Amino acid sequence: MLSVIEKVNDVVNNFIWGVPAMICIIGVGLLLSFRTGFIQIRKFPYAMKVTLGRMLKKREASDGALTPFQAVCTALAATVGTGNVAGVAGAIAIGGPGAVFWMWISALLGMCTKFSEVTLAVHFHERNANGDLVGGPMYYIKNGLKKHWHWLAYLFSAFGVLTVFGTGNATQVNTITTAIDSALYNYDIISKESASTLNLILGIVLAALIALILLGGIKRIGQVTEKLVPFMAVMYILLALGVVIINFKAIPGVLGAIIEGAFNPSAVTGGAVGSFFMSMKKGVSRGIFSNEAGLGTGSIAHACADTKKPVKQGFFGIFEVFVDTIVICTLTALVILCSGVSVGYGEAAGAELTISGFTSTYGGWVSIFTAVAMCCFAFSTIIGWGLYGTRCIEFLFGTKANKPFMVVYSLVAIVGATMNLGLMWSIAETFNGLMVIPNLIAVFLLSGVVVKLVKEYFAGEGAASTLKNSREIAGKRQKDNDKSFPLCYN
Repeated sequence: MLSVIEKVNDVVNNFIWGVPAMICIIGVGLLLSFRTGFIQIRKFPYAMKVTLGRMLKKREASDGALTPFQAVCTALAATVGTGNVAGVAGAIAIGGPGAVFWMWISALLGMCTKFSEVTLAVHFHERNANGDLVGGPMYYIKNGLKKHWHWLAYLFSAFGVLTVFGTGNATQVNTITTAIDSALYNYDIISKESASTLNLILGIVLAALIALILLGGIKRIGQVTEKLVPFMAVMYILLALGVVIINFKAIPGVLGAIIEGAFNPSAVTGGAVGSFFMSMKKGVSRGIFSNEAGLGTGSIAHACADTKKPVKQGFFGIFEVFVDTIVICTLTALVILCSGVSVGYGEAAGAELTISGFTSTYGGWVSIFTAVAMCCFAFSTIIGWGLYGTRCIEFLFGTKANKPFMVVYSLVAIVGATMNLGLMWSIAETFNGLMVIPNLIAVFLLSGVVVKLVKEYFAGEGAASTLKNSREIAGKRQKDNDKSFPLCYN
């Protein structure tokens, strides 16, 4: 039976992540970029200023809502996960160093795609029966498109419910138990025979924690993510930067391998990866798996933000993809490639490859810190995807289905902790791809709304802010000139 499921999944996966998906993802990203004047590049400094400025502001949200900072932390909680560690390693092993280049390209276009998703989600969000702010692809389809398109909303929600158990929970819990087991093995604290008992205990503890947070409502989710996400991101970035700095002499060669490998992978991998399309496919698919641009899931968290400015919240979409892929995923790739660890090109690899990059540089003691980072990454993803699944099930069956779903979702953690999930990773990637289809159709059809909202924003608040910045810059330049060329008086 399992072999049949595996074969069917391989066929569907190869189709979804084949040429059609590449055309759709890159095509929609390009369309949105052209229609918004490449806002992700043109307004990148402004986007960073707006997002970082709002993140530092302390404010309270209304009942049933999140602050803009909590919303971005919840979205980042779901995106910054094992995909940044295990996913990047897998992409490099199967697609060669060139996969990193295509990951960058997908991120560049993904910034605009996610900006559009977040903007639409906030623009079309609504209050549910409990008074909570809800939104995302299913709501901007329902509220933004005509009735004959509404089936897309139900399709997205159905795929979302099926996806969260694998992508959002079981695979993440499996990563946590693997990381903890590895760290304990290194110090001979446990034997491999006792690992199964430990994993069962870990699964039960995690199930209880997940239930406690999710059943506490949107406020508790926001309170957890706003503390967990900054901590885990900073810790991982510092550890990774240390590896890169120590091995800085290898950076030019690594960057050369990434660029050359993007177009001629066989030259870099010794023929183990001979397909240009394979390098591209792995880079793009893992990039999306990590930053979720095109999936629409991140917009579900942003729709909970207590704000009346869709475009301003949309800039967080640019910020998220930049942090997730350009910063964290790139650092992971550099840890693997700069450290000089052996990469078995053409063979599957995961978090163990990334961890070996850290341990080869720092020594075995760092496995404790990488285990903590992996656990934080994975747990935050579980919480973020728990919210996504709740919103999807709610759209299909109403708010009465929320708590039963949360309980079932929490119990899946025990399955993830105790079972071999090799096939589950592939199935999760397939369902991720299936979610892309209805979302991208909707974003494509609503691209005109995004353009209209962007124009209105920069004709109003955005224009005022830009003018203020211009005046400040002009004033500073004038002061500098006055200092350089003082006036002479008699």
